[in-house]
Amino acid sequence: MEEKSQEGLTIKKEENFSEWYQQLILKANLADYSSVSGCIIFRPESYLIWEKIVQECDKEFKKAGIKNCYFPLFIPEKSFEREQEHVKGFTPEVAWVTQAGNTKLSERLAIRPTSEAIMYESYAKWIRSWRDLPLRYNQWNNVVRWEFNNPVPFFRTREFLWNEGHSVFATEKEALQEGKQIREIYEKVVGEIMALPGIYGRKTEKEKFAGAVFSEKLHYFLSNGRVIEGPCFHHDGQNFSKAYQIKFLDKDAKEKYGWQNTYALSTRMLGTMFAVHSDDKGLVIPPKIAENKIVIIPILFDKTKEKVLKEAEKIKKELKEFSPVLDSREDYSPGRKFSEWELKGIPLRIEIGPKDLEKKQVIIVKRNDSKKSEIKITSLKKEVPKLLEEIQNELYNKAEKLLKSNIEKAETKKEFLNLIKNKKVAIIPMCSSEKCEDVLKEETNGAKTLFLDPKGTSAKGRKCIICDKPAEYFVYSGKTY
Repeated sequence: MEEKSQEGLTIKKEENFSEWYQQLILKANLADYSSVSGCIIFRPESYLIWEKIVQECDKEFKKAGIKNCYFPLFIPEKSFEREQEHVKGFTPEVAWVTQAGNTKLSERLAIRPTSEAIMYESYAKWIRSWRDLPLRYNQWNNVVRWEFNNPVPFFRTREFLWNEGHSVFATEKEALQEGKQIREIYEKVVGEIMALPGIYGRKTEKEKFAGAVFSEKLHYFLSNGRVIEGPCFHHDGQNFSKAYQIKFLDKDAKEKYGWQNTYALSTRMLGTMFAVHSDDKGLVIPPKIAENKIVIIPILFDKTKEKVLKEAEKIKKELKEFSPVLDSREDYSPGRKFSEWELKGIPLRIEIGPKDLEKKQVIIVKRNDSKKSEIKITSLKKEVPKLLEEIQNELYNKAEKLLKSNIEKAETKKEFLNLIKNKKVAIIPMCSSEKCEDVLKEETNGAKTLFLDPKGTSAKGRKCIICDKPAEYFVYSGKTY
């Protein structure tokens, strides 16, 4: 019997998602806990993936004409307080610097929870004429948000990484057009590369970004019934431009306020990808975002070792475009190696032993479903890309099925509560009262309105599922991290 690694997952995903996820993150070397509560260490295995996301997003941003910049981490309190709705929304989460060495600061400095306050002071100085617009800047940085009780690696951490785009346009029409472009970029990167299907929807007034006219986000579903709020786009109208005096002279020499947007994608998407695709064996990484797409495991015996290793090296060279790993360790059994690389999530495993050598073939195993196939060595260059594309599509389709099969309409409050209890997302009629949203959260032990029905289905003749007054729209409701 093959020796198996004792370092794998000991909890099944469907039995205890939370414990399974914690084990996955630690045992697959994705992250570790730091000595600061709520702050994690990104290990190279996860940071490589984040770098790939940054690279792909950045490529699309630059195509769109968006430029990168960097603003300070510290924001003076007087700057932070100029947009009151924004301040009110973020105050509970802000960490403050009050002392440097032994000297008390004359003014508190906020550690960046988001950068509107520090960026827009400069925007007001730089923008003078319509010729200065559009101004479309983005920065890749870290932010700190302190207010929460249950940190979860990648999903909820006090410090996280993201992009934050901040645009200014001369007209509302241009600003709204950018929203479609940003959505397409995020859907391309997350959908096509990370194999994650999402639903794009507009937030209710209660759930929108503090200071925005409206907020829209992509939403993803996990098998534990939780919804992840992913990449976001906020149309800020002229709220911030009026607070920070971002004005320009138009072509008729009339002074006008700019129209603004903000948008972001964060390291939360790493956790989403890990949680959606991975299984009881460990990590599953979509081929398009995997650093190493293949692991080659030679089956070694004393008499044939030299020949098998020689052929394995040739295969590695032949498939170098897929960054293959050759595991030629002799002190590990094949079974232990299989388990280790399954835990690490490499999309394809190639096995080659003396019998395969005689047949001039290899055994290829797909990580996502463990299906094996025998492939002639001469056909590898042709067959490997097909298998990788197959895995990518299968992961997307499986995630899409999970998402769609867990969304149901509720006709009554009893049905709604039952759906939430059974870890589903419910589509329900509601009025726009924030009080009803508070009651909804209380009665479901934490569910909230996620977004308005993207199809815009009329709620005419329907009653709010909470207060029984006329409903104004249908909303999706569920629990989030």
